[in-house]
Amino acid sequence: MRNPIGTHVLVGKGLVDGAVANADLVGCETFQIFVGNPRGWALTEGRPAEDARFRDLMAERGTRTFIHAPYLVNLGSPTEKTYENSVASVAHNLKRAAQIGAEGVVVHTGSYVVPGKGPGDDTAAMKQVREALLPLLDAIEDDAAPWLLLEPTAGQGRSLCAGVEDLAPYLDALDNHPKAGICLDTCHVFAAGAPLDEPGGATATVDRIVEIGGPGRLRLIHANDSMDVRGAFKDRHQRIGEGHIGEAAFAELFAHPATEGVPFILETPDSRDADTRDIPLLKRLRDG
Repeated sequence: MRNPIGTHVLVGKGLVDGAVANADLVGCETFQIFVGNPRGWALTEGRPAEDARFRDLMAERGTRTFIHAPYLVNLGSPTEKTYENSVASVAHNLKRAAQIGAEGVVVHTGSYVVPGKGPGDDTAAMKQVREALLPLLDAIEDDAAPWLLLEPTAGQGRSLCAGVEDLAPYLDALDNHPKAGICLDTCHVFAAGAPLDEPGGATATVDRIVEIGGPGRLRLIHANDSMDVRGAFKDRHQRIGEGHIGEAAFAELFAHPATEGVPFILETPDSRDADTRDIPLLKRLRDG
């Protein structure tokens, strides 16, 4: 399948009885989950029998799944405890991804401040990112192991990586590690200034991602329209075609050679409801 389409689903009753059932309800061809509290630091362990049941079922179906790390993760934080918890959380989520057969772990790229002074130079924060992530990336043993998927933010606060251009120094800090992938969130890059609302803008955005990261590094697309105008630095998702990005950008993304095989996962309002409009809409745009 050129681009499997799905959404972020709730786990609820468990990986199979909850997540898979919820994904089936809305017609997912791929999906994303949290494997713990997205707003907490607890490292929730899996149940081996359930992990195996989920892993085998997804392999049998050929369904590609992804984990999103908790929202609290910030590897650029000047607060030692937040940094330590963030490192532990990313490591734990990579372990859980391997245990359940997920393809990758999405991690927000973080932000920085100078303690007691507010915004400042990001050098120390990027050094923290490097020291945290390189050992985790080096521990990924083979091509079949989960990817670490870096998701640039919308530019709110003091972002370490907001928009496409910031990917270059971020990847450089990680020595362009071969298991550091990119998750393109359309709302985020639009909020940070990418011209997705212009004809050819989505194509140019992906072209630049490939130029910076090289072929094969774009591994996942979070397909979200935006409630706010381009460059607003606000992360407010909207249904596809009902925001300021518009349907045409997503049609362009489907047509780009570099998105061949890249899953599209929605995080829009109502995208995981039984009567979702966005999953069928994206399938129509893809199948054109």
